[in-house]
This record gives sequence, structure tokens and C-alpha cells, in this order.
Amino acid sequence: MSIIVQKFGGTSVADTQKILGAARKAIRSAQAGHQVVVVVSAMGKTTDRLINLAKEITERPSSRELDMLMSSGEQITIALLAIALESLGYKAVSMTGAQIGIKTDSSHTKARIKTIDTERMRKALNDGKIVIAAGFQGVDESGNITTLGRGGSDTSAVALAAALGAEECEIYTDVDGIYTTDPRLLPEARKVAQISYDEMLELASLGAGVMHSRSIEFAKKFAVNVHVRSSFSDTAGSLITALPEGSAPVAGVAVAKNEAQLTLVGVPDKPGNAMRIFSKIADAKIATDMIVQNVGVDGKTDVAFTVPGTDLTATLDVLQSLVSNIGAEKVEWKENAVKLSIVGLGMESQPGVAEKMFRALSEQNINIAMITTSGIKISALVDRDCTMAAIRAVHNAFSLQTPVTAAAGKKKTPQKAGGYHRRRETNVSAFVPLHSSYLGMEDILIESITLDKQQSRITLPDIPDKPGIAAEVFEKIAAAKIVVDMIVQSSSRDGRAIISFTVPRNVLDKALKVVRKLSADWKADEPLYNPAAAILSVHGTGLRSHTGLAYRMFRTLADGGINVNIISTSERCVSVTVDDKSGEKGLQLFDKEFANEKL
Repeated sequence: MSIIVQKFGGTSVADTQKILGAARKAIRSAQAGHQVVVVVSAMGKTTDRLINLAKEITERPSSRELDMLMSSGEQITIALLAIALESLGYKAVSMTGAQIGIKTDSSHTKARIKTIDTERMRKALNDGKIVIAAGFQGVDESGNITTLGRGGSDTSAVALAAALGAEECEIYTDVDGIYTTDPRLLPEARKVAQISYDEMLELASLGAGVMHSRSIEFAKKFAVNVHVRSSFSDTAGSLITALPEGSAPVAGVAVAKNEAQLTLVGVPDKPGNAMRIFSKIADAKIATDMIVQNVGVDGKTDVAFTVPGTDLTATLDVLQSLVSNIGAEKVEWKENAVKLSIVGLGMESQPGVAEKMFRALSEQNINIAMITTSGIKISALVDRDCTMAAIRAVHNAFSLQTPVTAAAGKKKTPQKAGGYHRRRETNVSAFVPLHSSYLGMEDILIESITLDKQQSRITLPDIPDKPGIAAEVFEKIAAAKIVVDMIVQSSSRDGRAIISFTVPRNVLDKALKVVRKLSADWKADEPLYNPAAAILSVHGTGLRSHTGLAYRMFRTLADGGINVNIISTSERCVSVTVDDKSGEKGLQLFDKEFANEKL
């Protein structure tokens, strides 16, 4: 008998009538012949109220006791839902995170799942019961209650679906699917029928609030089909699966509104400094995004990155302690920035996407403070006042309101859950079926490590910081039929900015001709270039949520005496450029460093 996992968020179980509605959906799945596991969040704003109660006593409650307090919210919901099911004539049993067998590490308030023992759940299911599982929680090796952090119930649900080999994980929420952008901000946003794991991973990490990125990491690793649908209707939702919806270059636009931009100014451009910066940030468990280190000028470089606005104070504490240690000049920061990102698997095969995005922003007179790219993502940092105009301009530029056609040669039917998981507690490639009672579940997964030695790097070190500059650069480059790989733009200093990008070596002279003319028109400094740059990239799942990955990359290169020129990051790829002569050595060092995490 197939298993269905259903998850109901806080708004979907906010009162007893909604809990009865959730019970009826579970019953319909049981009547269709499925064994059913229901994962629930705390009712409505219960978790917020519990946290506020603790803070009425002290501003810094113990993280262990905070987990004990917060976990009680889900326990109320599971008991009420079990009571509701029994009142409707169905056998049900409620279980806490400990009772369903979720073991985590000991990182209170942001724990990661290590193993799930499914024996107790399977016995209850085989006895004909609907299992009601508390989301958001587990226990560590010492038996302490832990919580999984933001999006924890999504993570619990998809992890249980993976451990049980479920046919599907249904995520019931207050929206009826996944949209090309937030429909509350842009009414013309379109609901997508299907989206790929990689696209959803990027969108989730970049600000799309429907799903949390850690839950999508589980879905991708264990081939779990996720169906996002409305709690309040029976309309079809959106499937998250292995394949994209169609062949369009862009699948969606994500916006992260409360970003903080930080820059370490005047960092000595030598091996080891990036490692020192990001090791301290990783130790503080702060997730960084849009890491941009541009090419050094006069022996100095700037290292800029973004963090969630809630982490600004903690990040400043880290950076202020680093300034003198690494010989930097100062720390600059900006609050209330907005990160606007476009995501799509089609970007990898269709040129011209970056310049179309930059032109759409330029036509609305929107300035770009930072740019970073990956194979399927382009992010730009803009002022908060420009948010709505930026979203609409980019959404319209790629016609995302228009339904797409199926990708050529790709079926619209999603792949069913299945496959194998490598047991990472061993050093051999031992595979175990997904229904195993022991899974090393939330380890980082490195899919590939690559070296591209066919690139040259161009840097425009002193260009005007005004709307339209990036659009002009990359439109002229595209008009010359030159394909660009990495693009980074550093934050402005004294009204000027730096843009670096890579192009194939065989078109370097053509690209230099274009940018030299632009620099002359702008009365800017002569472009810098490295004719023989190498791009080292680590591809995988969970690269951003594992806050120590960037540090490990930079430490590994620093230990090998290799200096990093440009850094660009995304959810599924972190890339750096190094001198050509260091490329092979860097690849060997990365292969050794990540040997235990590679597929």
C-alpha cells in the first residue's frame, strides 16, 4: 500500500474548524487506499506567542529551553487533529518528533536531521492508523528536544516522505501552488504546473516563501515528488519534481526584501583572507548570499556579501573583530536592500538572459548595487523603494505571465519517488534503499567539482555607478556574439563600481575591443584582464544552508597557496576564478577536501 505524507502549515490549522478540514483531507487519502502520515505546524501564530512569552522574561532565553517551549505548539495541534480524526470515525495516533524517530544534531533552534527510525510509524500505519506527526522538531543524542528552525515543518514532512519511500508529499498551505512571483505583490503572476528541484531550490533560498530550501534539498536528494496545494480548495497545485515546466529560460522571479549588504573595504589581496572572513561567519551559523569578491586593484580588494537583515548585528560583530586582524580598511553596510533574482534551467542553453534583465531594470531607472550569477540564477541588489517597479519590469521582460509550452522531448508526468541514498557514515559507496530505518539524511551532497580552463577574465575597475551601465556592457558584449559565463558587480565606492566577467579565451580580443570603447566613452580607467583564468566550481545540494562550505573552499585554496580573484555563489554552485597555473592544483585540493561528500 502506497504512503502519502501531508503537511499542514500554521494558517491551515489555525482553529478547530480548519483542523477538521485537514482531518477530512487525510480521510479522503485514506479512502483512496493510501497509508497516511500528516505533519502539522503549531496553530496560527502560536510559535510567535511562545517566543514573545519567553522574551517577556529575558531577551536572551536559553536556546535549549526555547526549543522545549516552542515544541509544545505542535504537540497541541497533533493531539487536536488526532481527536478530530477519531471523532470522524478513523483510527489515529499523534506522535512527537521523538516518537516518530527523528534524531538531530544538538544545534538548538536550527538543528539538522541526522537519522529517522521509521519502525514505530510503520507499525501504526500497518495497524490501520493515520499517523499525526509533530513537525519542526526532533531529539538529539542526549534526548534533548530540538527544533529545526525556519520552515521546519516543511523539512520534517519531506524528510519523512523520503524515509518512508512515500509516493508523494503534499504541502497544504494558504496559496494554491507556486507562482512565477509572489501573487500578493504582482496580481498577474502565473501559477506554474510544474517546477524542477533545482529551480525551486534557488527560488526558495532567494526569497520565495512557499517552501523552505532545506525541504527541497531533501526532495532532490531522495527523489520525493512534492505537491504544493491549497488547504481550502481541491484545485490542482504545483508539482516540484525532477523536470522543469517547459523550455523558457526563466521560471520565476524571487524577491528577498530584508537583506543587509556588508562590505569589507580594502582587504589585502592575498591567499587566506577570504578563508579568515568566512570561517568566522560560518562559526556564527550565519548564512551568507551574493558573496562577491572582485579583482584586486593596487594590492587591495573589497569583499561584499549579503545576509538576512535579522543577522546584521551578529555579522557586524564578526566583521569588526576581523578588520585589524586581516589588515582591512573598514566595514561598510547598508540595511533594507532588496535582492531581486531570476531563476530558470533554460538559462544554461539560451544566451541573452542577463542583458535582458539589466535592460528591464535600466528602463525603470533602477540602479544595481551588486550582481552575482550562476548557471541558472542571476541576482541583483536594488534599493527597497524600487521593489515593485523592479519585479514588474523583470516579470514582464520574460513574459512570465504567459503559459509556457512543454520542453521538447520532456514528459510533463513527474518522476516517481524512488532511488537510493549513500550511507555517509562509511567510506565506501554503500547504497541502501530509501525505506531504510537509518539515513544520514541532511549531510551536504556534492554532485560534481569542475575546472574550466577555457576562460579569460575582464574587469572594468572604475565605471559610473548609475542605472543602465550593466545593461549597456552586456548588450554590447551580446551584440558582438560573445557568450559570458560568470558576472559579478561589486558595491559602489565614491560613486564608482567594478564589474568583472569571464568570456571564452578565443574571443578575448573581441571583448576587450568592446569594453575599451565603453571605458573611453565613460572616461573610466582602462579595463584589466587576465587572458588565462581558470574557474573552479563546486556543484551540489545544500551549499548555502551549510554555512561552512564557502569557508572550506577558501581554506583549502589558502592552504595550497592559491589566491582567489572572483567569487560567485548560488544555492547549487559556488565558483571562484584563480590563475590558470593554479587550476589543476585547486581541482585536486577540492577533490580531496570533499571526497566524503561526493556522489
